[in-house]
Amino acid sequence: MRIESLKTAPDRAGRFWLRFEDGKKLGLYRQTVEEFGLYPGKELSREELDRLLAAAGEMSARMRAVRIVSASNVSCKDLQERLIRKGENLDQAQQAVAWMKELKLVDDRKTAEAVVHSCINKGYGLARARQALYEKRIPKEFWEEALTDYPDQSEKIAAFLRSRLTSDSDEKQVKRAVDALLRKGHSYGRIRQVLRDLSFDTEDFLEEV
Repeated sequence: MRIESLKTAPDRAGRFWLRFEDGKKLGLYRQTVEEFGLYPGKELSREELDRLLAAAGEMSARMRAVRIVSASNVSCKDLQERLIRKGENLDQAQQAVAWMKELKLVDDRKTAEAVVHSCINKGYGLARARQALYEKRIPKEFWEEALTDYPDQSEKIAAFLRSRLTSDSDEKQVKRAVDALLRKGHSYGRIRQVLRDLSFDTEDFLEEV
């Protein structure tokens, strides 16, 4: 297979676009272009073409993995699934994740800590932090360590209630505020206690739900 053309400048994603004589195009990163010594007019044997395609797929998965990790905290499993959704095959995704782990660019323990820290800053309760760990596909073996010493959120609950309620707030307004706090992962018992501390009437609220 002969290379018809090869762009001399990369696109925004850093890929150099190669076009074969049959019109097919292939986006390659600089490392792959240099490794295979590619240039317009070069003839590739079937074996060379197969190796090029495999290398291109592997590098594409790696670069995509780097972009995903740089944009957000992800677990190894989450990263693998995102790569597959973006079009990488299972082997390429697994190899890219292994490469990222080897470079210590993705670490489930550190990701768990970062997720929990973010939840604390957002004023979420323990239940919401657990949900966040589940959504990030963090293995449960890292949950307990990350959630150790999760701080009491009573002050943040109180601040939220003060921002939503006044001494004239009716029962419906109080219930809406309570429902919002429940969605944030706070326990019903803790919310009820803070309402009581703020001198809101809690007689109509059940002890637990």
